[in-house]
Amino acid sequence: MRAAEETAFSAGVTADGLMEQAGRGLARAVTKFFPVPGRCLVFAGKGHNAGDALVAARWLAGSGWEIDVQLVFSKDELSALTTQKLRELEKVPAVKNDGPTIILDGLLGLGAHPPLRDPIRSACRRINSLGKRAAYVFAIDLPSGLDGDSGETDPDCVVADFTVTIAAAKKGLVADSALDHVGRLEVVLLDQLTPSAADLGAELAIPETLAPLLHRRNFSAYKNQFGRIGIVAGSRSLTGAAILCSLGALRAGAGLVEVFVPETIYELIASAAPPETMVKPLHSDGELLEKPVDVWAIGPGLGRDRAAGILKLIQEASQPMVVDADGLNMLSAKMETLQRARGPRLLTPHPGEMKRLTPNENGTRSEMATRFCQRYEVTLLLKGSRTIVAQANCPLSHNSTGNPGMATGGMGDVLTGVCGALLGAKLTPYDAARVGAWVCGRAAELAIFRGEASEESLLPRDLLDHLGAAFRELHAASLGG
Repeated sequence: MRAAEETAFSAGVTADGLMEQAGRGLARAVTKFFPVPGRCLVFAGKGHNAGDALVAARWLAGSGWEIDVQLVFSKDELSALTTQKLRELEKVPAVKNDGPTIILDGLLGLGAHPPLRDPIRSACRRINSLGKRAAYVFAIDLPSGLDGDSGETDPDCVVADFTVTIAAAKKGLVADSALDHVGRLEVVLLDQLTPSAADLGAELAIPETLAPLLHRRNFSAYKNQFGRIGIVAGSRSLTGAAILCSLGALRAGAGLVEVFVPETIYELIASAAPPETMVKPLHSDGELLEKPVDVWAIGPGLGRDRAAGILKLIQEASQPMVVDADGLNMLSAKMETLQRARGPRLLTPHPGEMKRLTPNENGTRSEMATRFCQRYEVTLLLKGSRTIVAQANCPLSHNSTGNPGMATGGMGDVLTGVCGALLGAKLTPYDAARVGAWVCGRAAELAIFRGEASEESLLPRDLLDHLGAAFRELHAASLGG
């Protein structure tokens, strides 16, 4: 980041210009989650991080937000540019507002490292105390008290609900140890500040990078162009998994969705399935290899008693395939199946399933995902609070969307269907995984911040209701919206 700033300054870009652009982007990030104005409490240090916060507050004030600035240092200790931004904010007419309360953490920037010292430490404690109540905390660039390189944290590090980082995600923000302090990670891209450091082999999946993967449909489009998705899911006690998976595929644009189930549960699934799906009874799993599908999505709610037929399908099918849930549990007992697979495979384990696939592995989630894809020629979507997508010879991708409300059964079933539909739209497994994780996470956010759901009440069906809006955001990003 320092090198990028020096390059920008040598080209005539000013610190004031960068701060204005960053602050405006920060305000947009706030309104992305809180479109209704409320009260904004700004905790400002004395450097440029505080200046960014004050510019953001000025933009929010202009949109009707009530602003309350808490200076941690005296005014004569502020940097010249930060002093200027404070004066500009003070000129904006004050308003009162009863909307949501947010906190901007503008205490420390990228150059700071733990341990914290007073008065910053006391301010961090105050932010955390307020954040545990009814306020949402937005950290600017990184939570104060977190090391941007390692992800290590001070005991009093700010616990942010959102971290809005400038220009590019810093390595420490995606460290496993930083998850609970960083929260939802958003990037404000700056036209004049593009980091040019050596490639670290990793990325943060954001709309601007994912949008080019989606294309508007030709007016002459017809259903066979968007994939016949074959879903192998559900059992007598787990019928809902098949339904959620099929709905995920339908909502993500699949041309045709067929759900293949044993004859013994055909009536159960057929009576509950959405009318847009075709439910097909099977005499045996051996019939699956003969089915004319374009993409397979297998595993949700299967149970454990069909391993032989399912493993044969994983190994011998030439079509792209998403493998989830009980499909992964079956694989864990016979991992050589993956090495013999005849087609592209996208695996979508949660941490427990990953442990079963790699019982003797240790390390960070990133390290485990990387090693797994070096051993097996597959794409891995490792679900979690910062979902990771890995594939050999591709950058490790960290998803940026989602919230704790997704920690409930059935979310993965929707994701499996969504990824299957994206494969049907001719995305590669790596791209289908990145887009699928992003849109499902964003749909969960929209259900809470634009809908009526809460983290406690969020259900997989809420994702389905908001997938359309999530896809629209990606399309808008490709147009610069």
